[in-house]
Amino acid sequence: MGVTELRTPLELAHGPAWPNRLSLAPMTNKQSNPDGTLSDDEITWLVARAEGGFGMTMTAAAYVDVAGKAWEGQLGVDDDAQLPGLARMADGIRAAGSVSSVQIHHGGAVADPVASGRPLVSAVDIPEQGVRGLTTDEVKRVVEAFADGAARVERAGFDGVELHGAHGYLLTQFLALTNDRSDGYGGDAEGRARIVLEILDAVRSRTSSQFQVGVRLSAERFNLSTPEMVALAGRLLTDDRVDYLDMSLWDVRKHREDAPGQELLATFASLPRGRTRLGVTGKLGSSAELSAALADGADFAVVGRPAIADAQFAAKALADPGYAGPEFPVTKDHLRAQCVGEAFVEYFATGWPHLVA
Repeated sequence: MGVTELRTPLELAHGPAWPNRLSLAPMTNKQSNPDGTLSDDEITWLVARAEGGFGMTMTAAAYVDVAGKAWEGQLGVDDDAQLPGLARMADGIRAAGSVSSVQIHHGGAVADPVASGRPLVSAVDIPEQGVRGLTTDEVKRVVEAFADGAARVERAGFDGVELHGAHGYLLTQFLALTNDRSDGYGGDAEGRARIVLEILDAVRSRTSSQFQVGVRLSAERFNLSTPEMVALAGRLLTDDRVDYLDMSLWDVRKHREDAPGQELLATFASLPRGRTRLGVTGKLGSSAELSAALADGADFAVVGRPAIADAQFAAKALADPGYAGPEFPVTKDHLRAQCVGEAFVEYFATGWPHLVA
């Protein structure tokens, strides 16, 4: 399988077809204003990736409740004051010919109380970290906050949202084996998954039939049971709740920690699926690697760091089967030339010093 397949449009059950099989990963960039509104730098960064050829262009994680704000400079979708900036970004992505999405998020126990001004909450009490478990009524309010955020995103003109259920944030904290709640929102696999399913149903009820809804899951770590994640993925791939499932695998060639010898990608690609599309991410940095992910059963590929270093990554990968991706480390000036704002340059250089010279 080569770039021809990467260039094939992707039809989804709801909303517009993606013009190709490449999605920009939702990447923390710390470029939003303190009140969660979009800055010019963040709009410029994301629209440049849409112009650079991605079939679907997604924002960084956006908090649906200020209590879930996980870092300074995080985008918010919890207030109508954020609508003008969101509308500008949605318009820019659409003008570039890409489908648009906002990843909606709550940090839970790993939120930043300094950034949010609120105490930490999670699925259960974690006294040693100063974290309080949400009450049942508060869980229901979290469900509503996600639905409110999704409705606001649609009002701004975006084509869809992705529910962030990965990487140890609040929804992962509910999915974790440590969630022993006894109110129906924990205790067993069905209870642990309940909040995710209720949010998806609430988002569907608050948005139009043309709005795309996806969900990102981690396959392992974060106190997760991989068999439970496989079962949840299988459910989502067949019950028509979501248009796509985005599996964050860290490395698409990684073997399962609970089943050495079996690749994570193969585990999820082998699941039956109805109209729901399967995407994967994890060390996909060249045309050959992207094509191989599709050949191995994914419907689309999600690209992260290479797209930071090259705004035209998608266009190059789609045009040239031999494209090897940008070489790291790159300089700060190189990043600035790729429409990466100063806050993002410093965050990338600090967080991944081996990638920035």
